[in-house]
Amino acid sequence: MGEGSGFKSFFIKGLIIILVAIIFLVVGGASMLGILAVVNKVSIADLFKGSISSGEEAAQGKQTTGSESATENGANAGEPKPEGEGILLEELNGAISKVVEKITPSVVNIRVTITVQDIFGQTQEQEGIGSGVIYTEDGYIITNNHVAGDAEKLVVTLYDGSEYPATLIGADEKTDVAIIKIEADNLEAASFATMDNTKVGDIVVAVGSPYGLDQTVTMGVISAKGRDITIPVNLIQTDAAINPGNSGGPLVNSVGQVIGINTLIYSPSGASAGIGFAIPSDTVVNIAKQIIEYGRAIIPYIGVEMDSNNATGIIGVYISGVDPGYPAENAGIRAGDVITELDGVKVSNPYELFAQILKHDIGDEVTVKIYRNGEYLTITLELAESPTTENVN
Repeated sequence: MGEGSGFKSFFIKGLIIILVAIIFLVVGGASMLGILAVVNKVSIADLFKGSISSGEEAAQGKQTTGSESATENGANAGEPKPEGEGILLEELNGAISKVVEKITPSVVNIRVTITVQDIFGQTQEQEGIGSGVIYTEDGYIITNNHVAGDAEKLVVTLYDGSEYPATLIGADEKTDVAIIKIEADNLEAASFATMDNTKVGDIVVAVGSPYGLDQTVTMGVISAKGRDITIPVNLIQTDAAINPGNSGGPLVNSVGQVIGINTLIYSPSGASAGIGFAIPSDTVVNIAKQIIEYGRAIIPYIGVEMDSNNATGIIGVYISGVDPGYPAENAGIRAGDVITELDGVKVSNPYELFAQILKHDIGDEVTVKIYRNGEYLTITLELAESPTTENVN
C-alpha cells in the first residue's frame, strides 16, 4: 500500500512539472512573438504569414539549380544576408530610380552648328553637342554659354524624341549661362532648389548627352562647394561622371531638384580622368530671369576691386580699390577694408562674395559687414548695374 501510494505521488509530481514546463513554453513563445511583432512593426498573424512564405521559398529554392541560385541570390546563395542590407540597397535603388524618372523628361539634347574659319580663311560649318534643362513649360531652356552662345543653328531633341529648332534668347559669358527657346507648350519644367541647404557628401545625379548619348545618367556626391575654376562663379565640385556633351545639363539632388548646371571638366595635364563642376542653381536662375526679361544678364555691382585677404588674419575679401561714384564708395567702403559678410552670409574670397551678390537684382539693398582698423562695421548699400562684363564687382 505504501509503495502504491509513493508511486502515485511521484506520478502526480511529474505531471505537474510537465504542465508547468508547457505553460512556460507557451508564455515564453507568446512573449517572443510579441517582441518580434513590435520590432518588425507587424501583427503576429503577419509573422506567421512570413514564416509560411519563407518556408515555401525555401522549398522552391531546393528545386532550383546551382546556377539559378547563384544568379538570383549572389555567389553566397546559401548564406543569409546581413540584417537590413537588402532593404537599404533596395531603398537606395528605388530612390535613385525615382529621381531619374522625375528629371529625365526635363533634360534635352542640343545639336549646335557654328561657322568657323580654317587656316586658309575659308568658312565652314562645324557641329557640336550639348545638353539643356527645361526651365519653363512654354519652351525656355537653360544651357551653357559655351554650348549655345556662338551658335548659328540650334536643334533641340526632347525626351520623347521630338525635335524643334531653337532660338538663342541671350547668353552671359561671365557666368557661362545661356537661354534658348523652342516653340512648344506643356513641357515638363524642372524644379530648382537653392544651394544653401546642400552639404558636401550629398548624393547627386548628373543627366545629359555625353558624347551624344542622350539621357545618360551618372551618380556621385558633392565633393566640394565654392570652387573657383576658370569662371568667377562659386562652382560645385562633383565626382559624378561629367563628359563632353554633359555641358548645360542638370546636376540634381536626391529628390530630383536641380541644384546646378554642369559646366566643365577640369583635367590636370597627364590625368586620365577629370573633375566635374557645375554652376549653382541660385546663380543660374537669377541670370536666366534677367536674360528672359531683358535679353541679357544684368550683373549687380558694388564697385570694388577685390583680392583674397592673406595679410590681416581676418577671414574675408580684401578691398584693394574702390570705383568712384559706385555703391561701395557712396556707402563709405574704403581701400584696405575687409568684407567678411554680405546679408549675414560669411565670405572668404572674391568668388564667394560675387556668388552672394549674384543672388540679388539691381536696386536691391544689401548689408555688408567689414573689418577696419581693429573693429567691425555694418554698412548698407544699394546694388548698381555692372558697367562692363569684365568687372569682377
